Amino acid sequence: MAIPVVAIVGRPNIGKSTIFNRVIGDRVSIVEDKPGVTRDRIYGTGEWLNRHFHLIDTGGIEVGDEPLLQMMRHQAELAIDEADVIIFMVNGREGITAADEEVANMLFRSNKPVVIAVNKVDNFEMRDLMYEFYSLGFGDLYPISGTHGLGLGDMLDRVLELAPDKEDIEYDEDTIKFALVGRPNVGKSSMTNSILGEERVIVSSIAGTTRDAIDTPFSRDEQEYVIIDTAGMRKRGKVYESTERFSVMRAQKAIERADVVCVVLDGEEGIIEQDKKVAGYAHEAGRAIVIVVNKWDAVEKDDKTMKKMEEEIREEFRFLDYAPIVFVSAKTKRRLQTLLPVIKQAAKSHAQRIQTSVLNDVIVDAVAMNPAPTDKGVRLRINYATQVASRPPTFVLFVNDPELLHFSYKRYLDNRIREAFDFTGTPIRILARQKQ
Repeated sequence: MAIPVVAIVGRPNIGKSTIFNRVIGDRVSIVEDKPGVTRDRIYGTGEWLNRHFHLIDTGGIEVGDEPLLQMMRHQAELAIDEADVIIFMVNGREGITAADEEVANMLFRSNKPVVIAVNKVDNFEMRDLMYEFYSLGFGDLYPISGTHGLGLGDMLDRVLELAPDKEDIEYDEDTIKFALVGRPNVGKSSMTNSILGEERVIVSSIAGTTRDAIDTPFSRDEQEYVIIDTAGMRKRGKVYESTERFSVMRAQKAIERADVVCVVLDGEEGIIEQDKKVAGYAHEAGRAIVIVVNKWDAVEKDDKTMKKMEEEIREEFRFLDYAPIVFVSAKTKRRLQTLLPVIKQAAKSHAQRIQTSVLNDVIVDAVAMNPAPTDKGVRLRINYATQVASRPPTFVLFVNDPELLHFSYKRYLDNRIREAFDFTGTPIRILARQKQ
């Protein structure tokens, strides 16, 4: 089931960021009693009654021609466009303002479901303050208090009632879905066109041309694939260009849908911090990963250039030591034929299951070669191991005390499992459980 997107909009300084932080359960948005603090869209994931949803906090929409106000207005418009349901927040203590009416007109034009949240209604006696907001024409009102956390449950009930049940596109189980992710302008759309052999996706030298994730099924060597081209991911905190309609969340959602994530780097520019952030999203999601160095044709090379680049990648992406590295040029199609076989192998590793008896033989041998260190005189004892899931492969060790499985020994067992079985391209997870 696809996760719905909810946007919080309204004029500045009415408590949007406070509500955002309460709903997602983390202090992500800056909260300050000063208009205009939240200038860009901020994203998080919330959960209510076992249902997840993406939440967007926005800068306030204000009437005026100042550049900052116009920029904040653009961001709010983009969030509205991106959302499935909109929380329109107003201030119950101040009544309807010209800015509220401006926001209401914008929301009417969007044709999106809207829930009016009347903030700063801190107790029952203050509810008389909210009734004038019925004149905005959106139906029921939901009194809330960001300061005290009141009324949020009823509001979220209504939000999720209005959120559409969006089914993911269903593909055959053997179809390999891979996403191209990376910062803007590293050549993802060009790579899509080169793989497909046609101009299926608009290509431009302007960063951020791709607005949304685009699914393109195709077949190669009797294997069915779906390539997911995504919008470039920009650094959090950097103001998004008003022309870049869809943002990091779209790429994150593409990662959630993919079997294999190709982290595309710019061979000319080298590695920057944002590349590691992009790769981190895929790693945390447990997806198979292939590191793709694009624009390799534009790099001045000698016989040591590729090896040096590989060493730099391994140093900078230590958490992706399992990910294969492929050097390609989408522009000239040089070495591009090597990419799909690597993606296919990574997908195979991601879905692999190991027979329990064989897995336990490997664990027993690993423990015999290097017993776990003692902690306060007690040594970890592994009684039994089994694989409980794939995509990514997940192993449970039944032990005498889960607290004794230290990170370093878990890393050792990870390496022994990888030596015994081919898990190229996929993370594996090792969990400890108390033996009953």
